Amino acid sequence: MSVSVRPATIALATLGALTTGFLAYAAYFDHKRRTDPEFRKNLKRESRRIAKVAKEEAEAQGANQKRKIRELVNEAQEEGFPTNVEEKESYFMNEVGRGEVLCQNDKTHVEAALCFFKALKVYPQPGDLITIYDKTVPKKVLDIVAEMVAFDGSIPVGGFGDGPGSDAGGSTGAVDD
Repeated sequence: MSVSVRPATIALATLGALTTGFLAYAAYFDHKRRTDPEFRKNLKRESRRIAKVAKEEAEAQGANQKRKIRELVNEAQEEGFPTNVEEKESYFMNEVGRGEVLCQNDKTHVEAALCFFKALKVYPQPGDLITIYDKTVPKKVLDIVAEMVAFDGSIPVGGFGDGPGSDAGGSTGAVDD
């Protein structure tokens, strides 16, 4: 007489054995972590090493992005910008439209920022446009545009103590902390 074992019983037994093994390993790991000082030191050392590598990668990525931003701004300046009023208006609308489309994708934030930067270069009141950008453009893209403006330096942004209505003579109001 043969005894037949159903596939569900085999699967359940296998799952039970795997669960028991996992729980045994977790208990062993926890016991080792709590009682073995050398094991704890190794865990801390590994954690610090991983954090250091992540920090170095983030710094390298930031440096690469700044280099790319400088290259893009230089390329835009070399291409030049329209001087005719109608051409400026058309160029502005085209660049803003492209920037809005590119903003939707996280991978094209630098390209979107370049479009907004180019539009800012031809806009007659850059300070006003930056206020509009502040309300409509995602923060990541806006930060990149700010880096581009800082690198370019030729855009009169205003609001830095030299424009009309600014408090260039110093602050007389109290600062809330």
